[in-house]
Amino acid sequence: MSSAVLKRWEPENAAFWQSEGKSIARRNLWISIPCLLLGFSISVLWSMVTLNMPNAGFTFTKDQLFLLTALPNLSGATLRIFYSFMPSMVGGRKWTTISTGLLLVPALWLGFAVQDPTTSYPVMLAIALLCGLGSGNFASSMANIAYFFPSAEKGKANGLNAGFGNLGVSLAQLLIPLLITLPLFGAFGGDAQHYMKDGVEKSLWLQNAGFMWVPLIVAATLAAWFGMNDIADAKASFAEQAVIFKRRDNWIMCYLYIGTFGSFIGFAGAFALLTKTMFPEIPVAKIAFIGPLIGALIRPVGGTISDKLGGAKVTLVVFAGMAAGVLGVLSALPAMAGGAPVGGNWTMFLLSFLWLFAWAGIGNGSTYKMIPTIFSTLCKREAAGKGEAEEKKSLLRGVKESAAAGGFISAIGAYGGFFIPQSFGLSMKSTGGPEMALYGFLVFYVTCIIITWYFYARKHAALPC
Repeated sequence: MSSAVLKRWEPENAAFWQSEGKSIARRNLWISIPCLLLGFSISVLWSMVTLNMPNAGFTFTKDQLFLLTALPNLSGATLRIFYSFMPSMVGGRKWTTISTGLLLVPALWLGFAVQDPTTSYPVMLAIALLCGLGSGNFASSMANIAYFFPSAEKGKANGLNAGFGNLGVSLAQLLIPLLITLPLFGAFGGDAQHYMKDGVEKSLWLQNAGFMWVPLIVAATLAAWFGMNDIADAKASFAEQAVIFKRRDNWIMCYLYIGTFGSFIGFAGAFALLTKTMFPEIPVAKIAFIGPLIGALIRPVGGTISDKLGGAKVTLVVFAGMAAGVLGVLSALPAMAGGAPVGGNWTMFLLSFLWLFAWAGIGNGSTYKMIPTIFSTLCKREAAGKGEAEEKKSLLRGVKESAAAGGFISAIGAYGGFFIPQSFGLSMKSTGGPEMALYGFLVFYVTCIIITWYFYARKHAALPC
């Protein structure tokens, strides 16, 4: 084995952790974060690109644009199912390198495709599906980092990896509107697109939305290959990891994570287009990044608080907060008259969505504290009374199951990123407004409150965590 492979890894051994484990784990974490950040940036490109496609000469309908923003989350969620098992099968360092390098494909293709307004819609759909490669990276990244840290620090480590990784959403939504107005790559970047606004001709380099990430992806790929490690003991076949599918709690946590991360990524994808539809006078491209930024920055806080108070208690409060946020959005919506929005409370609408992003971010951290606690506890219970050797093996099984479950749960949760924009689109098409979708979200959050309380947060819960 090469020096990149760690033959001994014992994070629960205090002496080992302090002498060498901590520094290695942190190095892998701080390389993992920018790789994941770039993945999220690629996964939400279309939330900004769709706002500017009419200016670039494209004539797609609103339904078609909503689908373009939703598809990366659909393909990304599906890829996560497979990605969640890859670090244990291939090695965390190798897979991070491969999965980061693959981001070059949609970034480059999008950059070329948007320069030609005759590019067909099926081609755009294909690029949107490939942008899901970025979302898929979350499952493997979280599964990989889970191996490096002791149980007492998993909540914080997972929160940092996911939280700063989630910043890719807000970073893309902040930088793309700015950099598509500049000839960023000169003659190498292609010609500008021109359009008229308020009687003034303006220029747009929509291709920058893809090309701007290319040098960063190359740098992150090289950093992963030369700076990260594989862990020998983390090797596990698919069959070894597939035991999670027999765990009832795996499926329960999938449902709850749809409510936290699914809401975060779904609202991130839909907010700009929904705002443009409901409040067309608002320059939403300038502020769309704020909600995802709040949700990303607060995720590590959710993990850290959960390390102290318990993930289930925090998650219970999260879903109550999210239900309140939906009520706030409903109260702020404008009425629809002749297909056009009339009235509405923009300030309340914005604040309610920021509230939703904040609670979703906290919930992302708290649920990821629950996962290792649940699966480690299950493995320990099964080994109880079977001797010291079996109990020691149960610790490693708990880590492997937690890593696989964390990745798979993230996959199912990510489907919320597809269904939320699609729900808004369906609601708008069926009723003329987004209310139907929002009432559906409200009912869902109430069921999450009940499930969290019954299985994990009540006094005599089977698995208090």
